[in-house]
Amino acid sequence: MSTVERTRDWLRAHPLALDAALATGVLACMAAGSFVDPHGENGTTWSARTPDALSLVLMVLGSGALVFRRRAPMKVLAATVGFSLVELFTGDPRAPVVMSAVVALYTVASATDRPTTWRVGLVTMTVLTAVAMLAGPLPWYAQENLGIFAWTGMAAAAGDAVRSRRAFVDAIRERAERAERTREEEARRRVAEERLRIARDLHDVVAHHIALVNVQAGVASHVMDKRPDQAKEALAHVREASRSALNELRATVGLLRQTGDPEAPTEPAPGLARLDELADTFRNAGLPVEVARSDQGAALPAAVDLAAYRVIQEALTNVRKHAGPGAKAEVSVVRVGDHVEVTVLDNGPGQDVVPQEGGGHGLLGMRERATAIGGSCTAGPRYGGGFRVHAILPVKNRAPALGDPV
Repeated sequence: MSTVERTRDWLRAHPLALDAALATGVLACMAAGSFVDPHGENGTTWSARTPDALSLVLMVLGSGALVFRRRAPMKVLAATVGFSLVELFTGDPRAPVVMSAVVALYTVASATDRPTTWRVGLVTMTVLTAVAMLAGPLPWYAQENLGIFAWTGMAAAAGDAVRSRRAFVDAIRERAERAERTREEEARRRVAEERLRIARDLHDVVAHHIALVNVQAGVASHVMDKRPDQAKEALAHVREASRSALNELRATVGLLRQTGDPEAPTEPAPGLARLDELADTFRNAGLPVEVARSDQGAALPAAVDLAAYRVIQEALTNVRKHAGPGAKAEVSVVRVGDHVEVTVLDNGPGQDVVPQEGGGHGLLGMRERATAIGGSCTAGPRYGGGFRVHAILPVKNRAPALGDPV
């Protein structure tokens, strides 16, 4: 960093020192200007005249007031205008005390709004110019009088321009910071949504397959001594369910891999094309499942296809866990216009069925999946016994608009 840059940074950090330096410079200019004779024989010339004691005191007071121009700009302007008026009335020849009022007016214009600048600037220009024209031996049209009008007007205009530019730069900076905050919030929102989606997938996979493993392991333990062949079959189902769980977990966790990590599994995401396979896993676990489809096997968007599969999977898992022994499940997939309706019914007594409101993560996950693609999902007890899960999913995947009910 150069010496100039270090000095500039130090002055920005110490504005009072900067104002003191400015006041010293203004005092030097006023002192030098007091020796100039604008009415010499050969025009404006340096002369050996010496300002009187009152003019020297007014110059010192006017420049000294500028040290506090940032803290109290209006008071400093009033003081410097007062010192200038005294000089205009008494000075002969006049000393340029009005220079301090010009700097103070610039400060007011740069620190306030435009209406205030107009009001204060017009009053200052009018008072100083009128007194300069009416007081003293010079004619009203003398160049010193017109110079006061010009310098005060330029000070007000320059201060207003500096204030406008500063406000423009601040607005651009604030807009950039707001855009950066918006990008960060959007990134955090997407991360949260992705985390929630992965959590739903993990819950669906683990709840489904672990429930099957638990059932088959119980069957194997029960018939191990009397019917070893049936126990072996149950253990085979345990192995198949655990293998499927591991594969789906590997595929889900593979979504979290970074670029350059080992290649993730390429097995396609589950969908309604694997509905019969899903039903067979529950039949092998002892839950009778009937599947009825009237969707003509139409291809669905990937998100809708996955949501429908997961809703059915979670609903059947709940039936197996909560409906009790002897329960049966019915699954129907129906195409109705631009929507696919998925319904899962059971006829179990359901002594420990999770209630619809305030229930577990499974029902909440089903609702969130349906809502995320613009659909809906309801679940609750059936009249006469059993439980019903009903999901309406749009064929054309649509993200819910702002303000849609969740």
